[in-house]
Amino acid sequence: MRAAALPGDPPGGRRAAAVWGIGVSVYFVAVIFRTSLGVAGLDAADRFDVNASALSTFSILQLLVYAGMQIPVGLLVDRLGTKKVLTIGVVLFTVGQLGFAFSPSYGMALASRALLGCGDAMTFISVLRLGGRWFPARRGPLIAQLAGLAGMAGNLVSTLVLARLLHGVGWTAAFAGSAAAGVVVLVLLLLFLKDHPEGHEPEPLPHLGAAYVRRQIAASWGEPGTRLGLWVHFTTQFPAMVFLLLWGMPFLVEAQGLSRATAGELLTLVVLSNMVVGLVYGQIVARHHEARLPLALGTVGATAALWATTLAWPGDTAPMWLLIVLCAVLGACGPASMLGFDFARPANPPERQGTASGITNMGGFVASMTTLFAVGVLLDATGDDYAIAFSAVFVLQALGVSQILRLRKRAARRERERLVASRVETVHVPA
Repeated sequence: MRAAALPGDPPGGRRAAAVWGIGVSVYFVAVIFRTSLGVAGLDAADRFDVNASALSTFSILQLLVYAGMQIPVGLLVDRLGTKKVLTIGVVLFTVGQLGFAFSPSYGMALASRALLGCGDAMTFISVLRLGGRWFPARRGPLIAQLAGLAGMAGNLVSTLVLARLLHGVGWTAAFAGSAAAGVVVLVLLLLFLKDHPEGHEPEPLPHLGAAYVRRQIAASWGEPGTRLGLWVHFTTQFPAMVFLLLWGMPFLVEAQGLSRATAGELLTLVVLSNMVVGLVYGQIVARHHEARLPLALGTVGATAALWATTLAWPGDTAPMWLLIVLCAVLGACGPASMLGFDFARPANPPERQGTASGITNMGGFVASMTTLFAVGVLLDATGDDYAIAFSAVFVLQALGVSQILRLRKRAARRERERLVASRVETVHVPA
């Protein structure tokens, strides 16, 4: 049976899809810029003459800024609306990409990636909020997965197109040319994007300064569903993020002896798998809400099993069939991380959605940043022993699963209470 629209739900439709599509295009470009280092890691090491630890600092700093900005961005989205925050984000990540193209030194390149991370941080939460303002609540899980799918499409462009440009026209031309996409989406955003459909304006929030900030954060964090969403995102996202963002190419080329072309094809497989699994997960959760946790934990278990098998395989390299299966399973990490928002969303009222999404979105990026750093340090300490370095994945997975299991019952009980209260209020809404 199809769920009825909630009172006050936006209508959705073609106009909603068009407006939301503009927001998604901004996120699409942001992901291209975010993941551009993943195909340029070896080139960056040569260009700036740095070792593995210093190379990992590029991505760590970018993710540190991204993660640190999540709660402030959530508050800004709740306060200023989507269009203003996305506009700031596009300007920042486009300038950051241009700066990276022309950076003559390691220090300036770091500063450019930090600026890019700051702009990137403003995109995904804004797109989630935009979807919530334009589509009915029952579409929430599918909308989140489709947004993630757009991000993976950006990753695919980075893997296929930017990699070829990099080795065809060179570093500066490739990165500077890609920055033109930021200008295009900025124009679309300024001309056509609206925060909400007519007749669905949110209640104006009083300006309460620091008191408002503290109240939003405390109320969102106080919900077990928000914290569960954070730990689901933390535990599921980072294995694929670390692989795609930086260490996948070096692992496949240096540890597994593959050519860059073959390694690029396997990275592409991760992205394609992500896109397919995202559609499947979105449809499953839209129809069976209780499938969220089994899907998340199942993805974590499958990822851990494949990594353990790959790293422990006897001999110098793993067989190609195992690397293919590993990359296909890593593709499920992104869609599984989107499930974190499906725990946080029903736990918070509309006026706290941006803040709650920001808290949730911190999880995977904190885990990714930690793992990127750990892998770089362990590679330098062990003489590039990837089996030891990638074992850091299991430590963070164990931490995340323990927190998920600790919070799951409280979050489920609180969600049932909210659902019952919502139904009671709906029954008493006057005709």
